[in-house]
Amino acid sequence: MQVTFLGTGTSQGVPIIGCDCEVCLSTNKKDKRLRSSVFVKTEDFALVIDSGPDFRYQLLREGIKDIDAVLYTHEHKDHVAGLDDIRPINYLQNKSIEVYGSSLVEVALKREFHYIFSDTKYPGAPQINFNLISNQRFDLGPLSILPIEGLHYKLPVFGFRIKDFCYITDMNFISDEEKKKLKDLSVLVINGLRREKHISHFTLEEALEMIAELNPKAAYITHISHQLGTYEEVSKELPDHVYLSYDGLKLDI
Repeated sequence: MQVTFLGTGTSQGVPIIGCDCEVCLSTNKKDKRLRSSVFVKTEDFALVIDSGPDFRYQLLREGIKDIDAVLYTHEHKDHVAGLDDIRPINYLQNKSIEVYGSSLVEVALKREFHYIFSDTKYPGAPQINFNLISNQRFDLGPLSILPIEGLHYKLPVFGFRIKDFCYITDMNFISDEEKKKLKDLSVLVINGLRREKHISHFTLEEALEMIAELNPKAAYITHISHQLGTYEEVSKELPDHVYLSYDGLKLDI
């Protein structure tokens, strides 16, 4: 299974118009972070987790032409706004795309993309089949998906475990009961927004504390704001088995 980081930033990521901080002015490609999303590819199945506003460019950059399913962590715009850009995939594959999310995601998608769900289909509108998920294991093609429920301030959101890989973003609380699902991970991806306390995201310190508690073989920090610092400077501070993720990073798991 290969995981590609389509984006590792936030809406407070880079570039920020008019910002002259070290990150925004950096020429290092690893500091150019688009909105967070990952592409999971097995031999015969392709899955995207979240489709933010940068989705079209991310697909073009990575040369992605085949997607079997889109899985949503939660309904915020920086994670769902690119759904309309699934249309070229519909055209190339000549089929609808399976979309998975919670009831809150379903409400948001029907509000924001009402034309997709209309009884009278507009020609060329994205073709999807929405599948409702809850905090229960489910099968997605050949993959077994284990949701991890956490809080994004007061909003319930999902992370997802696939085999011994887990992707968590936009959380600042995970209960002890949910942490039981996170044992024996080879790779944990977890959000670490910035150094300062935040109302709805793990800080870098909190992410590192969670990593130490869960003890995966390797961990990657994602959903990074420009306030955290440059790739080079932050990487020097991290434990040996913890890495700052960057757009385009590929992991074979």
